[in-house]
Amino acid sequence: MAKTSSQFICNQCGTIHKKWAGRCDGCGEWNSITEQEVNAAPKSLGRKKGRSIELGLLEGEDAPINRVMSHNAELDRVLGGGFVPGSAILVGGDPGIGKSTLLLQSSASLADQKHKTIYISGEEASAQIRMRAERLGLKASPVMLAAATNLRNIIQTLTEENPDFVVIDSIQTIWSDNVDNAPGSVSQVRAVVHELVSFAKRSNTAIILVGHVTKDGQIAGPRIVEHMVDTVLYFEGERGHNYRLLRAVKNRFGPAGEIGVFEMTGGGLSPVANPSALFLADREANAAGSAVFAGMEGSRPLLCEIQALIAPSPFGTPRRAVIGWDSARLSMILAVLEARAGVEFGPSDIYLNVAGGLRITEPAADLAVAGALLSAHFDRPLPREAVFFGEISLSGALRAVPFAENRLKEAHKLGFKKAITPKQLQLSEDSPLALSSFSRLEEFVEIASNRS
Repeated sequence: MAKTSSQFICNQCGTIHKKWAGRCDGCGEWNSITEQEVNAAPKSLGRKKGRSIELGLLEGEDAPINRVMSHNAELDRVLGGGFVPGSAILVGGDPGIGKSTLLLQSSASLADQKHKTIYISGEEASAQIRMRAERLGLKASPVMLAAATNLRNIIQTLTEENPDFVVIDSIQTIWSDNVDNAPGSVSQVRAVVHELVSFAKRSNTAIILVGHVTKDGQIAGPRIVEHMVDTVLYFEGERGHNYRLLRAVKNRFGPAGEIGVFEMTGGGLSPVANPSALFLADREANAAGSAVFAGMEGSRPLLCEIQALIAPSPFGTPRRAVIGWDSARLSMILAVLEARAGVEFGPSDIYLNVAGGLRITEPAADLAVAGALLSAHFDRPLPREAVFFGEISLSGALRAVPFAENRLKEAHKLGFKKAITPKQLQLSEDSPLALSSFSRLEEFVEIASNRS
């Protein structure tokens, strides 16, 4: 008989500790570490032979993937063209961000298309879901509801009903009677997701799983959960804004990094067809410290405003506050501006903000950030009809970025006339905008400061 031992595992992030502690070293959560039994010596396969696996070649022909459209353009875009039967989709997001609302709207749309859809909630009663459906105008949709948390009962019900789509809200509330730990623990979440994904594959049912997130924004539970599913979506947004972003961080049936933009209204979440216009709607005219960045989110060009403010610091250590961008990259841009271009920011507080609450991760925003900082430093507005994109190296050189043509076309569509870009930019056709290209950051600083 295999011996058992115990480990101390964090229920939020899955970090293994040698002994119990009040605070997890991995995610910083308090009172999340529990003792769980593990097999110290798992059983071997023994001498019994298995069955040979049929092998094939890469050139073999498979049937094309038949996707099911949800009739929600932004959701279908993020999924790569619609739901794939037999796939498992994991959706994470902050509490109250709109996950349940979006999935209820999608379930109703699928049910209206005669697809058998089941919505199982472990957090809300069926009456609460009906109230939300009535508020969203979805009460007439033939969605089948259930409030349950026992995994064995859920699997049995799904096997009998054989639905086309299933929503489980959420995996942290579902528990398996084969695991002794409490619901939401690492072992429970891993077991629940494994059983649900296995059911999806053998029954050709698309399953959408809702996952809680930690304070760092990561889906709570073991990291292996994200490897088990086919698609991982994160629902993002600021509570002070009406729009939400649905971002695909993993997708086996489509491009990763794709985003969908939604607006929260009284009737639920509405797709936003032109998010660039939304992010630039409240842009001020002739404001110093403002630059428009022509970015890319997945395959979609997206324009947004980057704002910078420089103020005297009342303390000995100047403050660097960043919202929507990487603070470490801001420090790098400031260092390059000082060391290579001779722009001294001194003991000043620097604030950087991506307007609208959007979060930017690509290095192509370096030039736009530098433009906003220089505009705030010299108190001179940048040209209102200009967009910026380009990567800045530590040597002060400006580097070209991919998808330049898509960025320029999106800017032209929104009425921009000029683009500030690296000189190494390669275009297959004539640019729709007038280009001002620079090879070095120092050249751009001379223009931005009107020194020449």
